[in-house]
Amino acid sequence: MPKDWQELTRLTRGAPLAVEKVRLVDSGIKIEGDFELPALARLSAEDQIFVMAFLKSDGSIKEMEKTFGISYPTVKSRLNRIAAQFEFVQNMPAPVQEDVLDKLARGEITVNDAIERLEK
Repeated sequence: MPKDWQELTRLTRGAPLAVEKVRLVDSGIKIEGDFELPALARLSAEDQIFVMAFLKSDGSIKEMEKTFGISYPTVKSRLNRIAAQFEFVQNMPAPVQEDVLDKLARGEITVNDAIERLEK
């Protein structure tokens, strides 16, 4: 029977942990190695509950104020503290069709360049 994450957190007292074995439930296949927990699983149980409540409230800070009985600045502060624990990868957005066409109109790129960028 699966163990609850809150119980695991209580047992480890929040100390960092590593997953060394994974079992696929449907097939029973076991994989051994050194696996890092997903970022959300590394949050404390309280922070996980806070994030889940925020998502369930559709990101409504007013709803979070009501649910937890805390002020707007406290909600924002806690969300900022939680967000600071994550590394975000920023991707360059793909060129928008209008940007490509504007560059073509200004003569900054060739027709072939425009076609190539639009096909991506």
